[in-house]
Amino acid sequence: MKELLFGAISALWLGILTSISPCPLATNIAAISFIGNRLSSGRRVIWSGFLYTVGRMIAYLALGIVTVAGIMSIPGVANFLQQYMNKLLGPILIIVGLILLELIRINLTGWSSSTERAQKTAERGGILGAGLLGMFFALSFCPISAALFFGSLIPLSVRHNSMMILPSLYGLGTGIPVMLFAILIAVGTRAVGKAFNMLTKIEWWARRITGIIFIAVGIYYSLVYLFGVL
Repeated sequence: MKELLFGAISALWLGILTSISPCPLATNIAAISFIGNRLSSGRRVIWSGFLYTVGRMIAYLALGIVTVAGIMSIPGVANFLQQYMNKLLGPILIIVGLILLELIRINLTGWSSSTERAQKTAERGGILGAGLLGMFFALSFCPISAALFFGSLIPLSVRHNSMMILPSLYGLGTGIPVMLFAILIAVGTRAVGKAFNMLTKIEWWARRITGIIFIAVGIYYSLVYLFGVL
């Protein structure tokens, strides 16, 4: 129970960290601002932010279910992971930590190439279009978000055999800052600028602290389960 609770908190934090990372944060603000500027009332802006968040949750939930269920449905893979998951987690966490510290750089080109077309689709859909836009941006992975989702959340979900809870919490985490920005946009644009600057500073430290923790935990897991030192 304690391990599952820790996994749930970790999934939520990974989602928050994903949402405030540079490229997801930029697309989130662009999406909510784009929709907000075309809606007549603050209430509709907040609703658009809520549906945008729901869209992201649905996308991550569906992707999590497909990925985890696909892995666990293959008997050989499932047995292999059950036997060696703890040994694999160490190197995986170290690699993800190095990516978060930008010591390893991954170039994913074209992740934002369809942004303008997606925003036009959202404009035609009004408030409901915000949900579709959330789904689209959730699946438009950049290096940091891809590392956090596939390198951290999926192994965590496989370890706890959680196809729905952990991906849903991850999606919720990605939506918390989005909802805050939607509320700020409904209140006034000056607050958005201040919040963006503050989140940029927080993200820099949060990503590096998380990266260091990942590397430390990865080294510990490697020593214990891979080399049997401790």
